[in-house]
Amino acid sequence: MAEQDTLNVKVVGSTPTWPNYILPKMFKSYELLDHTADIGIRVKASSLKDLFKKAGLALTAISTEKQRIINPEKHKIIITQKAANIEELLVNWLNELLSVAQAEGLVFEDIRINEINEQLIDAIAVGASLGNYKTNFEIKAATYHQLKVRKSGSTWQAEVIFDV
Repeated sequence: MAEQDTLNVKVVGSTPTWPNYILPKMFKSYELLDHTADIGIRVKASSLKDLFKKAGLALTAISTEKQRIINPEKHKIIITQKAANIEELLVNWLNELLSVAQAEGLVFEDIRINEINEQLIDAIAVGASLGNYKTNFEIKAATYHQLKVRKSGSTWQAEVIFDV
């Protein structure tokens, strides 16, 4: 397994074949994980709240590009999820963001987490019209395949694979 560090991005395995438009966005809040058929991300944060926020915003960053402002109106959607454990909570959270975004025709540009623990998240997702964005590919769902959520010292880390 080769390791490569480009733009402060660690890619494990062969270099992903994802389009170049993804690469400039990657280095700030998440890393792409090499996967043969789907796409994965690794997110690191200093708090659980920040971890879930970064993972949620990564959905927008990897699948869309802002093109123009057709409709500047912002929509605030309250999203609450419960789960038996933190892994299930992350998958439920990401899939609810995907579901609501698709149903409402939105792209989430900001997330404000009001409350979070390892079994509950209560947040406000702030979305803009999908018409303001170019969709590069559709993320169908967050999966349990190779899912990891863990805390090491003061750092939280999550790895999740998305079905595309």
